[in-house]
Amino acid sequence: MTTDVVGIIPAAGLGSRLSPIPFSKELFPVGFGPHPEHREPHPKPVSQYLLEHMQRAGAKQVYMVLRKGKWDIPDYYGDGGQLGVQLAYLVMRRPYGSPYSLDQAYTFVKQQRVVFGFPDILFEPENAFESLLQRQAETQADVVLGCFKVPSPHKWDMVDLQPNGVVKAVLPKPVSSVLSYGWAIASWGPRFTEFMHEHLEEVEAQLHASSGELSVGEVVQAAIHNGLLVQSFCFNNGSCLDIGTPEDLQKAIRTLS
Repeated sequence: MTTDVVGIIPAAGLGSRLSPIPFSKELFPVGFGPHPEHREPHPKPVSQYLLEHMQRAGAKQVYMVLRKGKWDIPDYYGDGGQLGVQLAYLVMRRPYGSPYSLDQAYTFVKQQRVVFGFPDILFEPENAFESLLQRQAETQADVVLGCFKVPSPHKWDMVDLQPNGVVKAVLPKPVSSVLSYGWAIASWGPRFTEFMHEHLEEVEAQLHASSGELSVGEVVQAAIHNGLLVQSFCFNNGSCLDIGTPEDLQKAIRTLS
């Protein structure tokens, strides 16, 4: 069994909260950075920040899961060589939410450590994924959630934590909450990958019948219910920002430009 670190990025969404825009939201320029083909700082797509985080954590292979029509993403990033990673592109098959996008990579990642993030969420510090992987190694957790203090609980999956960092529950986007931390990134091992694969098969018929979708947080909560160990790492001095709405996108552009 190998334990290489790989990244998975779900990029199959419609981007409806920002619609209409003339390209995939994952390529929306937020700030500037170096580019191998330009001497001057160049506009930096929001998803590049996540790819750089994964590369720093040791992920040499990253899988991006797309929906048909979002070919501008592979057209821009190519094989990922300019970012120091090998990019592979998979096409979403089942339209029932991000977990099903992640499961498209099951065959390729089922024996590996996974680092996961959303391509439209900016976060700090730079070593965030390294901290998750270290916590996972120390605790032998099946999943480690990267948690941040968030001002708007209804926009996030909130986490109920024990003093030792164990996640008691994940509450997806509650209307109101006394909890302080929401999760934005994660790392996990083969046991959770296998659990997610089996769980998604079990609930697919129900989702198909209701035209519903499942969130990653709901799958993590199901894993907790079934006895998997979910740990946390709280970035008390870190930050996270979802640029998926015009209001938060403006905030990110002001901060990074």
